[in-house]
Amino acid sequence: MADEPRIGLHTLKPAPGSRKARKRVGRGEGSGTGKTAGRGQKGAGSRSGSKTRSNFEGGQMPIHMRMRKLRGPHMKKSMPFEPFRTHTQVVNLQDLERRFEAGDEVTLDALRAKGLGTRRDVPVKVLAKGTLSKKLTVHAHKFSGAAREAIETAGGTAVVVD
Repeated sequence: MADEPRIGLHTLKPAPGSRKARKRVGRGEGSGTGKTAGRGQKGAGSRSGSKTRSNFEGGQMPIHMRMRKLRGPHMKKSMPFEPFRTHTQVVNLQDLERRFEAGDEVTLDALRAKGLGTRRDVPVKVLAKGTLSKKLTVHAHKFSGAAREAIETAGGTAVVVD
């Protein structure tokens, strides 16, 4: 124990063979990297000042020029920032049919309690998927025309919340 060297920051060394000396090119024929210094014979890569860009594709039309350039938020295929897109969370008539009893008051809080329209600051829109046979008073931010008609046909009312 006493004759072993102390381990500490002053004894740290890299693993044997993990560190390698830099290749010194152009130092004579005997060095192995003399004459053309590993650059080959002719061509742009052998000349001084030559740099190949990371996105260079050998003269083929580069991908950033091949890709379409549709700008603005007005097309679905274009750039992904959409300042004019409105977000709503959907509640369907079949969901109301399953979760509420006839004569219930369907408020935003009641929807949230039943697991519908759970995102807080996103408006709720009622859509007409499914059928409604119960008389319900439905409070939501928006209604599709068919959903409003189906609610009123069932004897209920559709109340728009601001």
